[in-house]
Amino acid sequence: MAAVILDLGFAALTLFIASLPDCTLANAPDGQLVKLTGVVLCGNVSLESSYERATRCIYTSTLLYEYGQPGLKPVNSSSSCFQLNVAFSERFSTEFYVTDRNSGIRAIVKAGSGSKLIPLVKETEIVTTTRRCRVLSPPLKKWLRERNLPHEARRLRLNEGYVQEGSSVSVFGMLRKINDVLMVVQPPEVISTGCIWKRFLIPVDVDGLILWVPETVGTSLDSGS
Repeated sequence: MAAVILDLGFAALTLFIASLPDCTLANAPDGQLVKLTGVVLCGNVSLESSYERATRCIYTSTLLYEYGQPGLKPVNSSSSCFQLNVAFSERFSTEFYVTDRNSGIRAIVKAGSGSKLIPLVKETEIVTTTRRCRVLSPPLKKWLRERNLPHEARRLRLNEGYVQEGSSVSVFGMLRKINDVLMVVQPPEVISTGCIWKRFLIPVDVDGLILWVPETVGTSLDSGS
């Protein structure tokens, strides 16, 4: 059974976790909600990204967008009035370790089978076809065929994101201490982010672990080619 990847309000959740103080594992009691920031280490199982084949990942996501019916222009696009729609997506996560940057203590994050994960990880544009050039490359055709997706020439965009071993991340969840093993698990109850009136953001329910790659921390996340 794979982890359940939840796609919720990105802005509200990012502001929520960014506003929380980092915990120190040396002092945090069992059952406390914690925000843990540190460097990622793969557990027994690591992932490989779908298109770029990046190895030693703890989280991967690949999204295929296609142009649909006329509508609002997609973000960062000035060449078309057609709406970009998600035609296919896949997201995976696995258990991993985070070394607390405050204490140096390591905890395992239970983001694998049966868990719920809310990823705050931005995907990078990998492949784009245009109105003038709709030809698909052989690697892209192969990727589409492997997923039983149409591989004829058309306008599309492929985005991919991943978090590799050595990245700096922040994780929000509940701390559990069992036989001297420290674990961060999803909270047993839903938590609300509350209203953020200055940003006109309504509350978002947090039902799972949050994985955040802060752009200010200087991670080794490499979603580009």
